[in-house]
Amino acid sequence: MNKGQKWYETLLKREPDFMPHDGFAEWELVPGSWLQVAEGKPTEGGPIRLGVLDIETERKRVIEELQVSEFEIYTREEVPVKWGTFADPWDNRLGFFEYKK
Repeated sequence: MNKGQKWYETLLKREPDFMPHDGFAEWELVPGSWLQVAEGKPTEGGPIRLGVLDIETERKRVIEELQVSEFEIYTREEVPVKWGTFADPWDNRLGFFEYKK
């Protein structure tokens, strides 16, 4: 759990907002919307995608700081965002998106 919490602290650039008990950490991403990280086996699903201002910069950061190995950025002409998906060390799927300018 400690390793996972540190990984998410680096990803989100801050410590958890709430830790109700051992093995559980929460970050309020926007008012009323929380990311919960818990000790245990990952569940299938996802990814959860976080909006960023510069996806290329964030991609470089997570590759360097979190040793993410697979993270490609995608775009389609008819879609107003760029997006990419990667996994945490426990195979939970995450991603970023950036609105095209």
